[in-house]
Amino acid sequence: MSSDKSPAHSRESRQQMLVDYVFNTGSATIGDLVDLTGVSNMTVHRDIDELVRRGLLRKYRGGVSAMPSTVFESNAEYRMNAHAGAKRLIAMNAVEHVEPGMSVLLDDSTTALALAKLLPPMAPLTVATNYLGAIDVLKDVEDLRLICIGGDYSPTHDSFLGMQCLEAIERLSVDIAFVSTSAMNTEMTYHQEPEIVMVKRAMLASARRKVLLMDASKMERTALHRLAPLGDFDLLIVDEEIDAHLADELRSRVELEISEDID
Repeated sequence: MSSDKSPAHSRESRQQMLVDYVFNTGSATIGDLVDLTGVSNMTVHRDIDELVRRGLLRKYRGGVSAMPSTVFESNAEYRMNAHAGAKRLIAMNAVEHVEPGMSVLLDDSTTALALAKLLPPMAPLTVATNYLGAIDVLKDVEDLRLICIGGDYSPTHDSFLGMQCLEAIERLSVDIAFVSTSAMNTEMTYHQEPEIVMVKRAMLASARRKVLLMDASKMERTALHRLAPLGDFDLLIVDEEIDAHLADELRSRVELEISEDID
């Protein structure tokens, strides 16, 4: 059995493994998770206790379950680690559509955050966002005008929402908006939270060019609330894990770019 004296990055990757497994299966026993990770029962309990504290899992006697999807899928910490490689590839493709001098609008998705990290070399730029993570990345960039869209702070999303946020977005007119959401099919995009839907719709209405950033895990899924028809977007950027037949169908409805790892 593996030693409990693991380096921090191993603990982080193990906890992400636990979260992904429980999310995909719905629930798991402690024994299941010990077998999955190869560490001790005590270590699994410590990991679970930390994940429960962070709002990612729910613990019951003998096992754990995923939080309801409306809570779980919106948790900023979970989204930060989920499908990070795919988001990086999508961001590398997306930045090719940004030119110096542009005004850019970023939503509070972690895919847009991956794009924010690539924007400094493109300055001079004007970037507007309601995502505190993106603000932190861009706040000290020379020749970049940063517009911080305020409102009611949401710790779950690490972003600003509400009426003040909507009003601030509605006063903007930008060259390009990059948004993501939690689910889509070949006709429609979706999100599980109405307040997020309203903010994203306002962003789309304020942009001359609308770019949707979606990793393949979000494909052929739905959520409670409709966001916008796929045809409302000028461009859809996905990662290379997308099913080939699905890609062909999407191309009949929207301009599609597939981000591939060239390493």
